[in-house]
Parts: sequence; C-alpha cells; structure tokens
Amino acid sequence: MHESDEAAIARARDGDIVDVARARDGDIDAFRALVERHSRYLFGVVFRLVRNTEDARDVVQNTWLRVHGQLGRFEARSEVRTWLTRIAVNCAIDYLRSHKRREMPLDAACLEEHGGAPTAYAAHPGAEQLVLAGEIGARVGQTMTRLTPVERTAFMLRHVEGMSIDEIGSELGLKTSATKHCIFRAVRKMRAALAPFVEV
Repeated sequence: MHESDEAAIARARDGDIVDVARARDGDIDAFRALVERHSRYLFGVVFRLVRNTEDARDVVQNTWLRVHGQLGRFEARSEVRTWLTRIAVNCAIDYLRSHKRREMPLDAACLEEHGGAPTAYAAHPGAEQLVLAGEIGARVGQTMTRLTPVERTAFMLRHVEGMSIDEIGSELGLKTSATKHCIFRAVRKMRAALAPFVEV
C-alpha cells in the first residue's frame, strides 16, 4: 500500500470519528455524511445475509435508525466502520430470527455486484457452464436459508468478509470455541449440499 493510500485511509477514519461526534451533538449534515459514506458497504454485508434486495434495504434502514440511537455509545478506540458493521449484522440477525424460515430467491444482479454466489464459468461461458453455475448458485442459496441465523452470519463473515475468528466472535458475542464450531457446522452443511457438483 502506498503512503498516499495509507494517508487517505487515515483521513477517512479521522473524518468518520469527527462526523460521529458531530452527529451525536445533533449535526444532521454529519450524520448524512456517514450514511452516504457507508451505506453501500453495509448493504453488501446485509445482502449476503438476507439474500434479498428489498429486505436488505429495510435492514440497512433499520441499521441507520439504530446507529442514530446509539451514537452516544461509540468509543473512538474502534473504527467507525467496524462499529457500523456490528450494528448491521445484529439488525440482520434480528430480521432473520423474526421472519419465518423461507426459500429466499437469489437476486442475481445484486449477487453479481456484491459477490454472493460462486461462479463456475470463465469470461466466455458455454451453455453447459452457465447451467452448472446456475445450479450451484441455486444450491448455495437453498443451503444458506437452511443455516441458522448465527451459522449463516458466521459463515459469511468468515468466507466472504474474510474476518478472523476473534473478530467474528466479538461481532456475535461468542467464545472462540463456539465461533469455530458454528463456522464448522455451516461449512459442513455447505459441503454436503455441493457434494454432487464436486468431481471425485
């Protein structure tokens, strides 16, 4: 990473902290700046969990409502984005727990944009490859709906967001052993679901 990139990231982090402080004091423009800066990222995180565009938008909206109510709780020792992600994940889990388990259709456009389902084709896929990719995507989507909310969240944070076990445990309020076991269960279910597509 170039020094200029590091400086830009540092400025963004400092700007986040300043905006949170100002928003806490009632500065509407500062809160709007936070929303504009982080909404797209939060939508990507939430979409991977709820797997539906409209539901993700609702959860993100609820996230910002909760953020506004918790501005006074933010501690500058952590990054603002980490804090926002934690709130968004909790809102997504609350959503998943409050709604009946159902087969949620994959939103193909958003999956492509936010990197949800795996693709099994190259730049110029043939018909057979496209069919296979569609079948794998559908199987992944079906399996995700069968995971518990905590399993799904832990799986996505680990294998999509690339978070560490300790970070995931902190986000979900789980001990290290419980976090590892949760991810293991999710991976085992996903492997079993995709077994027919794996060449032996």
